[in-house]
Amino acid sequence: MTTLPNSRGFGYKPAMNIVITGGTRGLGRALAAALFAATATCHAQTPVPPPAGTAIERDLVFARVGEKNLVLDLYRPENRSGNLPVVVWIYGGAWRTRNRVQQAPKAAWLATRGYAVAVIDYRLSSEALFPAQINDCKAAVRWLRTNAAKFGLDAGHIGAWGESSGGHLSTLLGVTGGVADLEGDLGNADKSSRVQAVVDFFGPTDFLQMDAHAAPNATLKHDPPTSPESQLVGGAIHDNVQQVARANPITYVTKDAPPFLIVHGEQDTLVPLHQSELLYEALTKAQADVTFYKIAGAGHSGSIFYTEMMQAAVQAFFDKHLKPRPNPVPQPP
Repeated sequence: MTTLPNSRGFGYKPAMNIVITGGTRGLGRALAAALFAATATCHAQTPVPPPAGTAIERDLVFARVGEKNLVLDLYRPENRSGNLPVVVWIYGGAWRTRNRVQQAPKAAWLATRGYAVAVIDYRLSSEALFPAQINDCKAAVRWLRTNAAKFGLDAGHIGAWGESSGGHLSTLLGVTGGVADLEGDLGNADKSSRVQAVVDFFGPTDFLQMDAHAAPNATLKHDPPTSPESQLVGGAIHDNVQQVARANPITYVTKDAPPFLIVHGEQDTLVPLHQSELLYEALTKAQADVTFYKIAGAGHSGSIFYTEMMQAAVQAFFDKHLKPRPNPVPQPP
């Protein structure tokens, strides 16, 4: 376990500490070097607009449900060559709130690092019950693969990144690549919805354990029928155990899971830290590739998760798993 000073990035909060659980072995030397290179003290800073050099195609329809279009915004470097690895960004909001446009700074930042970033919409719990949300996410991945040549995408290297409820859906994407029951019927069925890497920022993983392991000052109860999790599955979670198991990422963890980077604040009062600890333990037991960061003093979301150091960690993780390396040239004896 290592403690590192935080640094500035999108954020504007004072410096805090990051506790890394599980070491950096899963990310390799590249990540360790990037982390230790980005340890400047954090000073006050306002968020920056999307940087120049990013091309954005908005409102691309990737599926249609009845009269409703499901759309995504695609961010790419303005100057690019070759096919780009893809990251599907899934926003949070308790499966209740749509905020695709607000993700522009995060998506544009990653695009300038050589990625195509698809910020996707999905049906909210007020529009459809689970599994509609993961059906939509999987449909987006299949659409991206189908249209890879058109947009210059690397269909073989697609990752997912999300926070809170978006972290839940990103994790679910990662662990259900072979689960036909969650694919849905929104087109491009000949393409795979598997992703090759997942970054999960403080997402729920086992709904039934949330209240039992909540922080002492927790600001949200998850068991009542009015909770976000209950509204997602159509009733109080303890009255819908089978549906909850179907929605829990922890249900599907196997050794076939892609590499994971998990990040969670130690003082989270909305999604208990225990949720990420459960996922880390399950992936470790399955012998999957996983690294877990606990951010000391951090709550639920906020700029502390997007400091220069955390940006370096996320970029190094995606670079390792989504940017294929050329085969080394054999050296003469």
